[in-house]
Amino acid sequence: MDRSGHLQFLERGPVQTGAPELTSSLPAGWLCSGEVQDRMKKIALIAFLLAACLAAGRAQESRQDVSISGTVLVEPFIASPTDTDVSANRAFGALASYRFMLTPSSAVEANYGITYQNTLHYVISNTNDYLVSTRTQEVSFAYVRSFNFHKFNPFAEAGAGGFIFLPIRNTGTKTLNVQQQTEIGALFGAGVAYEISPSFDIRAEYRGLVMKVPTFKDTLDNFTTNKWYQIYNPVIGVAYHF
Repeated sequence: MDRSGHLQFLERGPVQTGAPELTSSLPAGWLCSGEVQDRMKKIALIAFLLAACLAAGRAQESRQDVSISGTVLVEPFIASPTDTDVSANRAFGALASYRFMLTPSSAVEANYGITYQNTLHYVISNTNDYLVSTRTQEVSFAYVRSFNFHKFNPFAEAGAGGFIFLPIRNTGTKTLNVQQQTEIGALFGAGVAYEISPSFDIRAEYRGLVMKVPTFKDTLDNFTTNKWYQIYNPVIGVAYHF
């Protein structure tokens, strides 16, 4: 207060508290910059799109397929040095297969096949005739190599398996001495698959099944031939990829 009785305000400088003054090395307003936030959003969006594309690509990748096919077994005439000749009529059946792709061009395959019925005809010493009605089953495994030409995919395969001959005891079987028999053999084949959609294709294939001529363990009637033969096996069916 001055001598005239009025209040007087004195200008004072900054108050020194002794504590260090807080400062920032970032430019003013940087953290609130809309430009930076936009960049962050764009980076997050790009990362999300990349992840979505990767997931979609993995979802569309088909490494497995199953197929169901109709088959025909054509067994050749066999003349053996043991005076036993063998012939047969055609057998019709079905074949189920599962493939797992190891690479885009190679796969492993498991097969199960069964025929309805056919008849093997044994002629011994040109005098004794025996008919055996039989049902044939196949359990096999193979390596498959495929090639890609647009929608056509040729392939070749080779493997091994067990072939089970089941005699059917009906009026077509003329001997009671026959028994179930399993032969170990090989298979080979080549075919082509035509893609009708990303999930389905049609397959046609020729397969060869190589094994010993079955004797049905019949030693009394002397069905022994001591020979191997190749069964011709055309196949056509539909495959589903997943």
